[in-house]
Amino acid sequence: MSNKALILVGGPSRGTRFRPLSLDLPKPLFEIAGHPLIWHPLTAVAKVPSIKEVYLIGYYEESIFAPYIREWSTEFPDLTIKYLREYTALGTAGGLYHFRDAIMKGNPSRLFVLNADVCCTFPLTEMLEIFEEKEAEAVLLGTRVGDDAARNFGCIVSDPKTSQVRHYVEKPESHISNMINCGVYLFSSSIFSLIRTAMENKAIRLASDPTLDPSDGDSSSVLRLEQDILGPLSDSRRFFLYETRGFWRQIKTAGSAVPANALYLQKAFQARSPEIAAPSASIVAPVFIHPTAQVDPTAKLGPNVSIGPRAIIGAGARVKESIVLEDAEIKHDACVLYSIIGWQSKVGAWARIEGTPMSVAEHSTTVIKNGVKVQSVSILSRDCKVGDEVRVWNCICLPDKELKRDVSNEIIM
Repeated sequence: MSNKALILVGGPSRGTRFRPLSLDLPKPLFEIAGHPLIWHPLTAVAKVPSIKEVYLIGYYEESIFAPYIREWSTEFPDLTIKYLREYTALGTAGGLYHFRDAIMKGNPSRLFVLNADVCCTFPLTEMLEIFEEKEAEAVLLGTRVGDDAARNFGCIVSDPKTSQVRHYVEKPESHISNMINCGVYLFSSSIFSLIRTAMENKAIRLASDPTLDPSDGDSSSVLRLEQDILGPLSDSRRFFLYETRGFWRQIKTAGSAVPANALYLQKAFQARSPEIAAPSASIVAPVFIHPTAQVDPTAKLGPNVSIGPRAIIGAGARVKESIVLEDAEIKHDACVLYSIIGWQSKVGAWARIEGTPMSVAEHSTTVIKNGVKVQSVSILSRDCKVGDEVRVWNCICLPDKELKRDVSNEIIM
């Protein structure tokens, strides 16, 4: 019985909260724990023997993904990986429906649908098992969060005995449940009839409401799984929940890449991945160091640090809970904590780049400083320069900026 996987990658008009990092690179290709974000769900998909085809669906230019797909096709030889480009943003459900003929070629029995901006353990085999056991039409991956965080996500009410989904509300105004949607789904092919029905219903609403203008993008072909499909699907007796016991978080803001990096590094370390540097007096595991990076033996790294290609870490430097990207340089005795150092950026000697420590279990990456909400992670974009002995704290620095004085709680434009 064959299955297919569909990974939703969005497009350049989405992911704006991931700026300034997405100004230079699409969010799905941003490297977390040494690999592009989308590589992590791809690795999970490759472990399911019944999946032979994977479609990446989005509206980025095809040329952006082409070199990565060639590389992944070699790394995952049992998978056929293709990119399907939408002509415009159609929403998570609209994009699926637009490519329904390509997706259903070969009559796959079930379809995994994964959002690319999700960081989790991807228990796909377990979802398949409950799908078969319950003879389901759909299985939704869920996880529990604090009551305050739950309102920012889709909330699920399910039968505690049967796991049948009884009710689904996207970002409710009042408390419904602390079980939330993880953005990972398993559907039967009947999902396309549900989307078609939702399109017809939306077309009727558009025709009857003169305040809605289809030319403004409010078209019946633009549909979202979360808002337009999962709610009606909860009326079905064949819609079930699988609650993950592993980690989960969404990667929306640029700062959220740091806790996601920590989670994926810890997973790789526990799996004894050869990519993780061996612990030592100067390495506090888990740490990923690209083979082309240069790290002075007197520098101390970790925990939860990724060092990118050709990066240079100087003598006596300290890097903790951070991502150092390609061709960046951290000079001697500098300190980088809870931060992202962008491509080709340079941190001067004795400088200090620092964010606010936060638990990986937190689903927010902002803190209140002096009555203002700021990112808890300091971010240097591409080609930023921080002078010797300069302190940068809880700041976001846009590309090509030079910092010669101490700054805190600012966006440097």
